Amino acid sequence: MNVLIDSTGTMYFSDERETARNCPHCHAFSRMSPTAVPTFDELLLQKPRSIGVVLRCHACNSPVFLRYATRVFANNRVELSPQAFDVERPVEKFAFNYVPEDVERFFREALVCYSHDQFQAFAAMVRRTAAVSFADLGNSTKLRLFDSLSDVREMGDIDEDTFAVVMRVIFAGVADPLLDLPTIDTYQAAVLLEVMKDFLYQAYIRKGRLQHAMKVRKFFVQEAQARRVGLAD
Repeated sequence: MNVLIDSTGTMYFSDERETARNCPHCHAFSRMSPTAVPTFDELLLQKPRSIGVVLRCHACNSPVFLRYATRVFANNRVELSPQAFDVERPVEKFAFNYVPEDVERFFREALVCYSHDQFQAFAAMVRRTAAVSFADLGNSTKLRLFDSLSDVREMGDIDEDTFAVVMRVIFAGVADPLLDLPTIDTYQAAVLLEVMKDFLYQAYIRKGRLQHAMKVRKFFVQEAQARRVGLAD
């Protein structure tokens, strides 16, 4: 796709005035149109190696900031690289219902690190998340989670080396210093993310949902019994 700014300062994506991208705010794949573009005269004068533009997401009307490398400066147009660099990236989502506040705070930061490809920082925040969870849940629950997560390797068809690194990040002993964290690559980080989501689900969310469902069932049973007693009287 050819991306350019013509002499009138209008930005085009091939022959279109709009493009489609994933919005970092509403996460929709939406049409987007430019709302702020450098002037053509300024571009010819400065000839920058890259420029910044602002698009408007048609799904949520939020501004989306992009950076383009410049390729050609001509008398009637400035051609840009077809690939834009996302200044803002969508943060990985996770439903934190029933997750304690301290655990949520650390894992939210872990998700931000992952979303910005800061994988070593992501691993460090995952370890802190796990450590706070173990302090809250106790050793017996830690052992149960270790056994249950071991089944994830078979279900997810994860190779042994990758899964060993992931488990080392999560279940390192309390005496292990933070600097003892293994260095992880892109794939290992992706596996660690999914395993940690399953970890939190099993540690808190599954139990919380079940307890909530039981309370609701109990409430309706008691209401029904009370109505029957009232009718009998």
